[in-house]
Amino acid sequence: MEVCTTVTQVRRALAEAPRPVGFVPTMGALHEGHRALVAAAVAGSATSVASVFVNPLQFGPGEDFDAYPRDLDGDLALLERDGVDLVLAPSADELTPPQRRTEVRVRGLTETLEGAVRPGHFDGVATIVTTLLGAVGPDRAYFGEKDYQQLLVVRALVADLQLPVEVVAHPTVRERDGLALSSRNAYLGPEDRVRARVVPAALAAAADGWDGDADAARARMRSALDVEGVAVDYAEVADPETLERREGRTPAPARALVAVRLGGTRLIDNAPLPVPEAAPGRQ
Repeated sequence: MEVCTTVTQVRRALAEAPRPVGFVPTMGALHEGHRALVAAAVAGSATSVASVFVNPLQFGPGEDFDAYPRDLDGDLALLERDGVDLVLAPSADELTPPQRRTEVRVRGLTETLEGAVRPGHFDGVATIVTTLLGAVGPDRAYFGEKDYQQLLVVRALVADLQLPVEVVAHPTVRERDGLALSSRNAYLGPEDRVRARVVPAALAAAADGWDGDADAARARMRSALDVEGVAVDYAEVADPETLERREGRTPAPARALVAVRLGGTRLIDNAPLPVPEAAPGRQ
């Protein structure tokens, strides 16, 4: 496995690489969710590439950039074991130099939910994802559905900028009790780790009896979260493409999305709500 630390190195290394190239961008602290993306990229590509970069642009003031888990040596060993051909592990100065003047912003999708709670977050995500796609030039890029709003933002920037890459979504990978795998799960103490099960429980409550009534599904999520008394940033039912808030009953698919705080740890998760089945006798 080749490890590159600059954009020039990775472009030179991939200049004659067999196509298609599959790419998995990560912020490191790799877990089984990342490994599922890597496995898909390795299986579906002639050349597989991963990046390890904790993006400072997507962290706001007072967020956990400095404390974010980092284990580059462990990540590299894991990626090599999983069959990745090349890793881009740049410094912050390489991708976010002080003289940088350009920002990528995706309007519409980034003002709600995570965007409302973390202003500027998705501008940082979009800017660095665009930079990484430009550096690697992959045919396919793999993203997890766990960060669903991010997935939609990446799809939008790829479409709007006409980038020649297919965005491949991978289902959320979960622990046995349903908690979505996340690098931030490492922050949870034993008690909060048990309480965190309320997050997938809230999503299950939204899906339970789903008949297209967004208000009722939202109320079920809130009731489930109230059991543990967690701090709720949002518990929403939204359009799966635009993330516009759903109101009342609509005979269409939707997405349930949750963000909570347990102590100093913030967890997000989501789940699809399919086209509701018609009640007996209803057309």
